Amino acid sequence: MTRKEYFLLAVLAAVQFTHIVDFMIMMPLGPQLMRLFDIDPRQFSLVVSSYTFSAGICGFAGAFFLDRFDRKAALLWLNIGFTVGTVLCALAPSYELLLVTRCLTGAFGGVLGALVLAIVGDAFPVERRASAMSIVMMAFSAASVFGVPFGLYLATLFTWHAPFFFLGGFGIVMTAGIVFYVPTLRGHLRDASAPKAHPMEALSLVLENPNQLRALLFMVLLMLGQFTVIPFISPYMVSNVGFTEQQLTYIYLCGGALTIFTSPVIGRWADRYGQKRIFTIFMFLNLLPLLLITNMPAMSIVPVLIVTTFFFVCGGGRMIPAMSMITSTVRPQNRGSFMSINSAVQQLAAGFSSFIAGVIVVERADGTLAHYNWVGYLAVACTVVAIFAGRQLRVVDHEVRPETAGIAATGEPESGAVVASVSDQA
Repeated sequence: MTRKEYFLLAVLAAVQFTHIVDFMIMMPLGPQLMRLFDIDPRQFSLVVSSYTFSAGICGFAGAFFLDRFDRKAALLWLNIGFTVGTVLCALAPSYELLLVTRCLTGAFGGVLGALVLAIVGDAFPVERRASAMSIVMMAFSAASVFGVPFGLYLATLFTWHAPFFFLGGFGIVMTAGIVFYVPTLRGHLRDASAPKAHPMEALSLVLENPNQLRALLFMVLLMLGQFTVIPFISPYMVSNVGFTEQQLTYIYLCGGALTIFTSPVIGRWADRYGQKRIFTIFMFLNLLPLLLITNMPAMSIVPVLIVTTFFFVCGGGRMIPAMSMITSTVRPQNRGSFMSINSAVQQLAAGFSSFIAGVIVVERADGTLAHYNWVGYLAVACTVVAIFAGRQLRVVDHEVRPETAGIAATGEPESGAVVASVSDQA
């Protein structure tokens, strides 16, 4: 990759880091929030899912306009809105106001994440896309290694409000990073072969395309296979396994630290050996930690960390090729709209998954959680179905057009650079 490509990926990864930590920090804060606000598991799952439901609804709205703007300008304004929402979360004094501010933050965060993936899809050809995607998705690792543990440390040292003040400050820094290091990206606007449709047609184009509908169903299954389990890992570890709230940071620290090294390797494997092949391998590997985590009895910290770290590695390993597969099902000039719809489906599915888990899991009289194993069995079933659904996706973004632009500081064509495109849409 060129120096400019690395700068672009670094900024995109940092933007992802901010909104991933903003979302992830709610889950390890679960025991503290349930205690301070005197809420039950169902109310806590609503706090988690409020972000995703809002992100999903606004993701659908974003599909109507996202492809009509320069990628840089859209990224800048969405990041500003997200930063404001995060600061308002920090100022929330009650459970009800926290719900409202989480909805506001999710409204920007969901579209922001979709736009980052659309930019990666626009800027890198399909044969290098998984490697580029792995760098951006290392934001999850950085969030786990630094963001979540540091956020929990701030919450322990001060109050639960402190992590959101930290994220708000980091969001301001990232606004400057976008201004100075993200090039103007207008290639999707200059494609004369694809006249711009009416905003409502962005949704109809997806609904009429069987390949893209399969991609959306694929995303739903991915979320059901993972996000039913994730929101209650921290509460379950504290109430059933015997962790302290401070020890929860070790789960994210160990898992994130290892994925920093494994994510780029998995991305290269996907580019070299095939995205569907690597995706299938890691989906099957992920079945084991899903079952172990949701059936775990009280035990010492070391074996628990081995299982949760393996869960992090497999979870990230499956998403790197999966996201590359999804971005390759659509043409560049429609990718922003489609990825916004995909993000909406992803967020709604994640929120629905969290809500389902909140309905299934109940709190016993002694404070422990029951029926978490049922959630694990549901996740395993959805994972198996997702494996078959993923193998039905067809790549349409695979033909390289020599006249299309590469990455330049101004967003104009560079000599010898290419961006993958297609001559037709399936």
